[in-house]
Amino acid sequence: MKGKTVIITGANSGIGKETARDLAGRGAKVILACRSISKAQAASNDIRATTKSEEVYVKQLDISSLSSVRRFVEEIKREETRLDVLINNAGISAPSEQSITEEGLELTFATNHLGHFLLTNLLLDLIKKSAPSRIVIVAATAYRFGEASEFEFMPGYPNIDEYGPLGAMYCHSKLANVMFSLELAKLLEGTNVTVNCLHPGIVNTEFYNNSSKYLQNFGFFSRFFFKSPTEGAQTSIHLAVSEDVDGVTGRFFSDCREEKLEEIALDKYDARELWQRSEQLTMKQ
Repeated sequence: MKGKTVIITGANSGIGKETARDLAGRGAKVILACRSISKAQAASNDIRATTKSEEVYVKQLDISSLSSVRRFVEEIKREETRLDVLINNAGISAPSEQSITEEGLELTFATNHLGHFLLTNLLLDLIKKSAPSRIVIVAATAYRFGEASEFEFMPGYPNIDEYGPLGAMYCHSKLANVMFSLELAKLLEGTNVTVNCLHPGIVNTEFYNNSSKYLQNFGFFSRFFFKSPTEGAQTSIHLAVSEDVDGVTGRFFSDCREEKLEEIALDKYDARELWQRSEQLTMKQ
Protein backbone atom coordinates (compact mmCIF):
# COMPACT_ATOMS: atom_id res chain seq x y z
CA MET A 1 0.00 0.00 0.00
CA LYS A 2 3.00 2.33 -0.15
CA GLY A 3 2.21 5.46 -2.12
CA LYS A 4 -1.54 4.97 -1.68
CA THR A 5 -3.91 7.23 0.25
CA VAL A 6 -6.79 5.89 2.32
CA ILE A 7 -9.64 7.70 4.10
CA ILE A 8 -11.51 5.85 6.86
CA THR A 9 -14.53 7.42 8.53
CA GLY A 10 -15.10 6.75 12.22
CA ALA A 11 -11.56 5.44 12.68
CA ASN A 12 -10.88 6.54 16.25
CA SER A 13 -12.04 3.22 17.75
CA GLY A 14 -13.33 -0.25 17.00
CA ILE A 15 -13.00 -1.83 13.59
CA GLY A 16 -12.26 1.53 11.95
CA LYS A 17 -9.19 2.01 14.12
CA GLU A 18 -7.98 -1.55 13.54
CA THR A 19 -8.50 -1.17 9.80
CA ALA A 20 -6.43 2.00 9.92
CA ARG A 21 -3.71 0.27 11.95
CA ASP A 22 -3.43 -2.55 9.42
CA LEU A 23 -3.30 -0.27 6.37
CA ALA A 24 -0.78 2.06 8.02
CA GLY A 25 1.35 -1.00 8.74
CA ARG A 26 1.27 -1.80 5.01
CA GLY A 27 2.69 1.63 4.21
CA ALA A 28 -0.45 3.52 3.20
CA LYS A 29 -1.07 7.15 4.00
CA VAL A 30 -4.11 6.87 6.27
CA ILE A 31 -6.50 9.72 7.08
CA LEU A 32 -8.69 9.21 10.13
CA ALA A 33 -11.92 11.12 9.44
CA CYS A 34 -13.58 11.46 12.84
CA ARG A 35 -16.02 13.65 14.74
CA SER A 36 -13.84 13.92 17.86
CA ILE A 37 -10.40 15.34 17.14
CA SER A 38 -9.09 14.41 20.60
CA LYS A 39 -10.15 10.76 20.30
CA ALA A 40 -8.85 10.57 16.74
CA GLN A 41 -5.52 12.07 17.77
CA ALA A 42 -5.18 9.50 20.54
CA ALA A 43 -5.94 6.75 18.02
CA SER A 44 -3.43 8.22 15.58
CA ASN A 45 -0.73 8.33 18.23
CA ASP A 46 -1.38 4.70 19.13
CA ILE A 47 -1.34 3.58 15.47
CA ARG A 48 1.87 5.50 14.78
CA ALA A 49 3.50 3.91 17.83
CA THR A 50 2.55 0.34 16.91
CA THR A 51 3.19 0.55 13.16
CA LYS A 52 6.13 3.01 13.17
CA SER A 53 4.29 4.85 10.38
CA GLU A 54 4.51 8.62 10.14
CA GLU A 55 1.73 8.69 7.54
CA VAL A 56 -1.30 8.68 9.85
CA TYR A 57 -3.31 11.91 9.90
CA VAL A 58 -6.44 13.24 11.56
CA LYS A 59 -9.21 15.28 9.94
CA GLN A 60 -12.41 16.47 11.58
CA LEU A 61 -15.58 14.99 10.09
CA ASP A 62 -19.02 14.66 11.61
CA ILE A 63 -20.58 12.34 9.05
CA SER A 64 -24.11 13.14 10.30
CA SER A 65 -23.62 16.80 9.30
CA LEU A 66 -23.78 17.63 5.59
CA SER A 67 -22.01 20.93 6.17
CA SER A 68 -19.19 19.10 7.95
CA VAL A 69 -18.95 16.66 5.04
CA ARG A 70 -18.57 19.55 2.60
CA ARG A 71 -15.87 21.25 4.69
CA PHE A 72 -13.98 17.98 4.95
CA VAL A 73 -14.11 17.37 1.19
CA GLU A 74 -12.91 20.90 0.44
CA GLU A 75 -9.92 20.36 2.72
CA ILE A 76 -9.11 16.97 1.19
CA LYS A 77 -9.26 18.35 -2.35
CA ARG A 78 -6.90 21.18 -1.39
CA GLU A 79 -4.36 18.88 0.20
CA GLU A 80 -4.54 15.51 -1.56
CA THR A 81 -3.72 14.62 -5.15
CA ARG A 82 -5.06 11.07 -4.96
CA LEU A 83 -7.48 8.84 -3.06
CA ASP A 84 -6.98 5.13 -3.62
CA VAL A 85 -9.35 3.72 -1.01
CA LEU A 86 -12.38 5.25 0.71
CA ILE A 87 -13.77 3.19 3.59
CA ASN A 88 -17.20 4.32 4.77
CA ASN A 89 -16.99 2.83 8.24
CA ALA A 90 -18.62 5.29 10.67
CA GLY A 91 -22.03 4.43 12.00
CA ILE A 92 -24.41 4.37 14.95
CA SER A 93 -26.75 1.61 16.06
CA ALA A 94 -30.19 2.33 17.47
CA PRO A 95 -30.54 5.45 19.65
CA SER A 96 -32.85 5.09 22.62
CA GLU A 97 -35.01 7.94 21.32
CA GLN A 98 -35.52 9.77 18.08
CA SER A 99 -33.04 12.49 17.24
CA ILE A 100 -32.79 15.00 14.41
CA THR A 101 -29.65 16.62 13.02
CA GLU A 102 -29.08 20.37 12.70
CA GLU A 103 -30.18 20.04 9.06
CA GLY A 104 -33.48 18.40 9.98
CA LEU A 105 -32.49 14.86 9.06
CA GLU A 106 -33.18 11.74 11.09
CA LEU A 107 -29.91 11.01 12.92
CA THR A 108 -29.51 7.28 12.27
CA PHE A 109 -30.13 7.60 8.56
CA ALA A 110 -28.03 10.75 8.27
CA THR A 111 -25.08 9.08 9.97
CA ASN A 112 -25.23 5.64 8.40
CA HIS A 113 -26.30 6.56 4.88
CA LEU A 114 -26.86 10.18 3.85
CA GLY A 115 -23.53 11.56 5.10
CA HIS A 116 -21.61 8.80 3.36
CA PHE A 117 -23.71 9.19 0.21
CA LEU A 118 -22.69 12.85 0.00
CA LEU A 119 -19.07 12.22 1.00
CA THR A 120 -18.59 9.53 -1.62
CA ASN A 121 -20.18 11.51 -4.43
CA LEU A 122 -18.15 14.64 -3.64
CA LEU A 123 -14.91 12.62 -3.64
CA LEU A 124 -15.67 10.63 -6.80
CA ASP A 125 -13.57 12.77 -9.13
CA LEU A 126 -10.50 12.29 -6.95
CA ILE A 127 -11.20 8.56 -6.60
CA LYS A 128 -11.65 8.09 -10.35
CA LYS A 129 -8.47 10.07 -11.04
CA SER A 130 -6.60 7.63 -8.79
CA ALA A 131 -7.94 4.46 -10.44
CA PRO A 132 -7.60 1.58 -9.97
CA SER A 133 -9.23 2.50 -6.69
CA ARG A 134 -11.74 1.09 -4.27
CA ILE A 135 -14.77 2.16 -2.24
CA VAL A 136 -15.63 -0.02 0.75
CA ILE A 137 -18.93 0.39 2.60
CA VAL A 138 -19.48 -1.16 6.03
CA ALA A 139 -23.08 -2.39 6.06
CA ALA A 140 -24.53 -5.28 8.09
CA THR A 141 -26.67 -8.36 7.65
CA ALA A 142 -29.30 -6.37 9.54
CA TYR A 143 -30.20 -5.04 6.07
CA ARG A 144 -32.42 -8.14 5.83
CA PHE A 145 -34.79 -6.60 8.34
CA GLY A 146 -34.95 -3.23 6.59
CA GLU A 147 -37.80 -2.02 4.44
CA ALA A 148 -37.33 0.21 1.40
CA SER A 149 -40.79 1.67 1.99
CA GLU A 150 -39.41 3.30 5.14
CA PHE A 151 -36.92 5.41 3.18
CA GLU A 152 -39.58 8.11 3.02
CA PHE A 153 -38.77 8.89 6.66
CA MET A 154 -35.19 9.89 5.86
CA PRO A 155 -35.75 13.65 6.09
CA GLY A 156 -37.42 13.78 9.46
CA TYR A 157 -39.41 12.02 12.10
CA PRO A 158 -39.98 8.30 11.66
CA ASN A 159 -42.67 6.36 13.40
CA ILE A 160 -41.70 5.97 17.05
CA ASP A 161 -41.64 2.19 16.53
CA GLU A 162 -38.52 2.68 14.40
CA TYR A 163 -36.72 3.38 17.69
CA GLY A 164 -37.89 0.17 19.34
CA PRO A 165 -35.47 -2.08 21.25
CA LEU A 166 -34.11 -3.66 18.05
CA GLY A 167 -33.78 -0.38 16.19
CA ALA A 168 -35.74 -0.80 12.95
CA MET A 169 -34.35 2.51 11.65
CA TYR A 170 -30.84 1.04 11.91
CA CYS A 171 -31.93 -1.89 9.74
CA HIS A 172 -33.41 0.47 7.15
CA SER A 173 -30.14 2.43 7.04
CA LYS A 174 -28.11 -0.76 6.53
CA LEU A 175 -30.40 -1.72 3.64
CA ALA A 176 -29.68 1.72 2.19
CA ASN A 177 -25.92 1.05 2.54
CA VAL A 178 -26.23 -2.11 0.47
CA MET A 179 -28.48 -0.57 -2.19
CA PHE A 180 -26.22 2.47 -2.49
CA SER A 181 -23.20 0.21 -2.94
CA LEU A 182 -24.84 -1.79 -5.72
CA GLU A 183 -26.16 1.25 -7.55
CA LEU A 184 -22.84 3.10 -7.32
CA ALA A 185 -21.01 0.03 -8.66
CA LYS A 186 -23.26 0.12 -11.74
CA LEU A 187 -22.69 3.83 -12.27
CA LEU A 188 -18.91 3.38 -12.06
CA GLU A 189 -18.66 0.51 -14.53
CA GLY A 190 -15.71 1.06 -16.86
CA THR A 191 -13.94 3.54 -14.55
CA ASN A 192 -11.69 0.96 -12.81
CA VAL A 193 -13.24 1.96 -9.48
CA THR A 194 -14.77 -0.92 -7.51
CA VAL A 195 -17.48 -0.64 -4.87
CA ASN A 196 -18.24 -3.39 -2.37
CA CYS A 197 -20.05 -3.61 0.95
CA LEU A 198 -19.66 -5.93 3.89
CA HIS A 199 -20.90 -7.32 7.17
CA PRO A 200 -18.10 -7.11 9.78
CA GLY A 201 -19.77 -9.55 12.15
CA ILE A 202 -20.93 -8.85 15.69
CA VAL A 203 -17.96 -7.15 17.25
CA ASN A 204 -17.03 -6.18 20.79
CA THR A 205 -16.71 -2.38 20.38
CA GLU A 206 -18.24 0.84 21.74
CA PHE A 207 -20.86 0.63 18.98
CA TYR A 208 -23.74 -0.14 21.33
CA ASN A 209 -22.86 2.32 24.10
CA ASN A 210 -25.41 5.02 23.21
CA SER A 211 -28.13 2.65 22.08
CA SER A 212 -31.32 1.43 23.70
CA LYS A 213 -30.90 -0.44 27.00
CA TYR A 214 -31.60 -3.69 25.16
CA LEU A 215 -28.73 -3.17 22.74
CA GLN A 216 -26.42 -1.89 25.47
CA ASN A 217 -26.99 -5.16 27.32
CA PHE A 218 -26.45 -7.04 24.06
CA GLY A 219 -23.19 -5.17 23.56
CA PHE A 220 -22.08 -6.00 27.10
CA PHE A 221 -22.56 -9.74 26.63
CA SER A 222 -21.14 -9.66 23.09
CA ARG A 223 -17.65 -9.17 24.51
CA PHE A 224 -17.73 -12.72 25.82
CA PHE A 225 -18.88 -14.40 22.62
CA PHE A 226 -18.14 -12.37 19.52
CA LYS A 227 -15.32 -10.91 17.46
CA SER A 228 -12.58 -8.61 18.65
CA PRO A 229 -12.18 -5.31 16.77
CA THR A 230 -9.14 -6.76 14.97
CA GLU A 231 -11.18 -9.76 13.82
CA GLY A 232 -14.09 -7.51 12.86
CA ALA A 233 -11.81 -5.37 10.67
CA GLN A 234 -10.59 -8.24 8.49
CA THR A 235 -13.26 -8.02 5.78
CA SER A 236 -12.79 -4.26 5.42
CA ILE A 237 -9.05 -4.84 5.09
CA HIS A 238 -9.60 -7.65 2.59
CA LEU A 239 -11.73 -5.43 0.35
CA ALA A 240 -9.22 -2.60 0.61
CA VAL A 241 -6.06 -4.51 -0.24
CA SER A 242 -6.56 -8.06 -1.51
CA GLU A 243 -5.63 -8.96 -5.06
CA ASP A 244 -8.39 -11.57 -4.89
CA VAL A 245 -10.95 -8.78 -5.33
CA ASP A 246 -9.19 -6.87 -8.12
CA GLY A 247 -11.97 -5.84 -10.49
CA VAL A 248 -14.69 -7.33 -8.27
CA THR A 249 -17.51 -4.83 -7.74
CA GLY A 250 -21.11 -4.61 -6.62
CA ARG A 251 -20.84 -7.51 -4.15
CA PHE A 252 -21.55 -8.15 -0.48
CA PHE A 253 -18.92 -9.83 1.72
CA SER A 254 -18.80 -11.45 5.14
CA ASP A 255 -15.76 -13.12 6.72
CA CYS A 256 -13.74 -12.15 3.63
CA ARG A 257 -16.03 -14.17 1.35
CA GLU A 258 -18.75 -13.10 -1.03
CA GLU A 259 -22.22 -13.70 0.33
CA LYS A 260 -25.44 -13.92 -1.65
CA LEU A 261 -27.77 -10.98 -1.06
CA GLU A 262 -31.43 -11.33 -0.17
CA GLU A 263 -33.95 -10.22 -2.78
CA ILE A 264 -34.92 -7.18 -0.68
CA ALA A 265 -31.55 -5.57 -1.55
CA LEU A 266 -31.77 -6.27 -5.28
CA ASP A 267 -34.86 -4.27 -6.25
CA LYS A 268 -33.64 -1.90 -8.97
CA TYR A 269 -36.65 0.41 -8.65
CA ASP A 270 -36.12 0.86 -4.92
CA ALA A 271 -32.39 1.47 -5.48
CA ARG A 272 -33.09 4.22 -8.02
CA GLU A 273 -35.70 5.78 -5.72
CA LEU A 274 -33.23 5.71 -2.82
CA TRP A 275 -30.54 7.36 -4.96
CA GLN A 276 -32.85 10.12 -6.19
CA ARG A 277 -34.21 10.79 -2.69
CA SER A 278 -30.72 10.82 -1.19
CA GLU A 279 -29.55 13.21 -3.87
CA GLN A 280 -32.45 15.57 -3.22
CA LEU A 281 -31.85 15.59 0.52
CA THR A 282 -28.08 16.03 0.43
CA MET A 283 -27.60 18.34 -2.50
CA LYS A 284 -30.24 20.86 -1.41
CA GLN A 285 -28.77 21.34 2.07
